[in-house]
Amino acid sequence: MIKIDKIYTKGGDTGQTSLGNGDRVYKHSLRISAQGDIDETNAAIGLALLHSEQEAVKSLTRIQNDLFDLGADIARPGSEIDGNLRIQSSQVNWLEDEIDNVNGALEPLRSFILRGGNDFAAFLHLACTVCRRAERSMTALADEEAINTEALKYINRLSDLLFVMARQANDGGRADILWVPGANRAG
Repeated sequence: MIKIDKIYTKGGDTGQTSLGNGDRVYKHSLRISAQGDIDETNAAIGLALLHSEQEAVKSLTRIQNDLFDLGADIARPGSEIDGNLRIQSSQVNWLEDEIDNVNGALEPLRSFILRGGNDFAAFLHLACTVCRRAERSMTALADEEAINTEALKYINRLSDLLFVMARQANDGGRADILWVPGANRAG
């Protein structure tokens, strides 16, 4: 565990912040943007937890913890599993197992779905879309610098899990609101 004694350090007053290796970068850098989007994903999951079904609490809490691991991974430049805190394949595999378990009980998709439904489903859909923004930020960073490939896999699988969890919250997909292509076009 880490101990934080003081919330403000004044180190960011010039628009820069420190990475996990001590390097200073601007707060608008791709790496810090990715970290911010990961943090927003975590907060969106926290909102979903306010409306959660009991069986989802353990999984979502685990994911929130993993998102801090992901943020720590992104905070340290480089891609190697090097003894620093990095997302591991076991964390990706856990997400895949969760996706398979949840998706296996859902009604098959017959169309794209509109994001909504009950409160829990709507907040999971929100978390999913924020997660996809984090993925876009991470892939933009990966175009410029080496990052852990397991981290990219993790964020990609997480958006899938949040999507199927939202469908599960909508009565196993039976209460999903389906997109009707062109339904409102003028005649």
